[in-house]
Amino acid sequence: MTIENLTADAKIAYQAFQDMGESKQAYFCLLQEIDVKYKSGGAASIAENLQLEKLLGEHDKNVVAFNTAMAAVECIDARNALIKLMS
Repeated sequence: MTIENLTADAKIAYQAFQDMGESKQAYFCLLQEIDVKYKSGGAASIAENLQLEKLLGEHDKNVVAFNTAMAAVECIDARNALIKLMS
């Protein structure tokens, strides 16, 4: 199964899934960098905390967009194909 075989609504949901994964990765990468700094006796700067907050907000929006897009995929076959592609 490829994205080209998906229905239009399933393609939107798949893109939302991709966006959600990217925003999650960005958030956790920065969180990991801060954790390394913390373990070395440092602390997150104000700028880093603000960036974390921004990244988490973006991820939250992407999660909502994904849930909304998934709910719009009403065709069972399209939904199953999408789930298979995401796994």
